[in-house]
Amino acid sequence: MHEIQITVRFGETDALGHINNTSYFIYLEEARIRFFEAIGYQVDARDWNFILASTKCDFISQGYFNQQLIIKTSVSKIGSKSFHLDHEIICSQTSKLIAQGNAVMVCFDFEKQQSEPLPEVLLDKLKSHLVYS
Repeated sequence: MHEIQITVRFGETDALGHINNTSYFIYLEEARIRFFEAIGYQVDARDWNFILASTKCDFISQGYFNQQLIIKTSVSKIGSKSFHLDHEIICSQTSKLIAQGNAVMVCFDFEKQQSEPLPEVLLDKLKSHLVYS
């Protein structure tokens, strides 16, 4: 499991003072990028070969400006051309679950405009972060 910490900025909140629902997807994207870096997989837009096929976020409790959040990322499923990442967003002060989300990433050949098998080097790294349920 990989963890990052984020502080909620004022511009990420809505008129009610809560974290705006769109902000959660930005947090999850940041967590995915940092996860790739942590497993030693090069994050370079020129060589990027993944598409986000699906993402969702369930809002469990309210989050607020200046709150310290921990985002935990784990691999929950690995296929031949795709994998699933699960995320938990937790308040670092209270350990309360704020939101949980997931993403389906597909290895993609942009020239051919089709999915392709996951590279072996990535498969090995993903398997070492696979959480069995």
